[in-house]
Amino acid sequence: MSLDVAAVRGLFPSLGDGWIHFDAQAGMLIPDSVASAVSSGFRQLGAAPGGVYPGAVRTSEAIDGARRAVADLVGAEAAGVVLGPSRAGLIWSLAESIAPNTWLGGDVVVSHADDEPNIVPWMRVVGRYGGSVRWAELDIETGELPAWQYKDLIGARTAVVAVTLASSTLGAITDIPAIARMAHARGAMLVVDATNAAPYMPLDIDELGADVLVVSAERWGGPRVAAMVFREPKAIDRLVPMSVDPRAVGSARLELEPLQGGQLTGLVASIEHLASLDGDAIGKRRRRLVASLDAVSEYLDRLMVYLTTTLDQLSQVSVIGAPTNRVPTLSFTVDQVSADKVVRRLSDNGICALADLPCRALTRMGASDFGGAVSIGLGPYSTPYEVDHLVRTLGSFG
Repeated sequence: MSLDVAAVRGLFPSLGDGWIHFDAQAGMLIPDSVASAVSSGFRQLGAAPGGVYPGAVRTSEAIDGARRAVADLVGAEAAGVVLGPSRAGLIWSLAESIAPNTWLGGDVVVSHADDEPNIVPWMRVVGRYGGSVRWAELDIETGELPAWQYKDLIGARTAVVAVTLASSTLGAITDIPAIARMAHARGAMLVVDATNAAPYMPLDIDELGADVLVVSAERWGGPRVAAMVFREPKAIDRLVPMSVDPRAVGSARLELEPLQGGQLTGLVASIEHLASLDGDAIGKRRRRLVASLDAVSEYLDRLMVYLTTTLDQLSQVSVIGAPTNRVPTLSFTVDQVSADKVVRRLSDNGICALADLPCRALTRMGASDFGGAVSIGLGPYSTPYEVDHLVRTLGSFG
């Protein structure tokens, strides 16, 4: 099990632009196979699903194929896969589909580690019906989200626990199985946003214990579409339908409208791309996905150690947090230099990075007191040379 980085880089024509891409949180580079699949899908799948003529049948088959691909990605059943335009849209649909009387005296538990798409929909729906919101706090030293606090946060009236698997800015991985045990003991639904972890590690919805798992394809080089996966597909039937089609059944009940053909084919191609990253992986797609993402994880773990070690040698750079387990993303500040100025200097040197992402975690960690934080994320195409260039450029602030 090993990642051939040179071969992987050859899958991304956009690397020919000469830039170093450390902006994975905004969406990884799109491989050529995905771009080609999107183009073909828009040309060939223009019909709406549901008809008996060939075009409609092909679109229906493409929807089924997309559900199977997502199911392989997370180790679930295709019948439990809900497709949508974004994770915010899907989580909003889920929040709206829960019976309103659930929130009369009920509550939802959210966390400061999460991105806004897994916070705002819950806050607004719960607030509308007079429910309450409880917050899980970060460890401000490490940036981790301690699982032990959920014992007190989850009560008899808790309907939903919404939490991220990995932080988009600090990289900290949450102990989801521990939280799942506490949530299920109280009869609460556990909704896990796995978007930030999906490009870097194999996902298994059963091992995590999540009732609902959300991923967004642009984070691993796919189109800007998302999927919401139910561990128990029959749970969908107990929710209020969101579809504009009164005949919708199964997972389609929570899909406002079907995705376009190009988005469907691009989603499948992006998951196939992940499965092909380890050239030695064989077998069915699920097996190849696990092998490839294990190889990606092993390579990027080593590169992340190299990155954090070299950044620690720069006295003017302070990495925010120090989680024990993390995905290869992090944020840092530069003494007496605003984040905007840092990313402009990096851009002048051919490096893409992100400044002041809308992130409650960084706010809780005090990044605003230092002029904001710069966030970077690695991809399977990242190299030690690129890390060296980043560190040299940051060293110029000394």
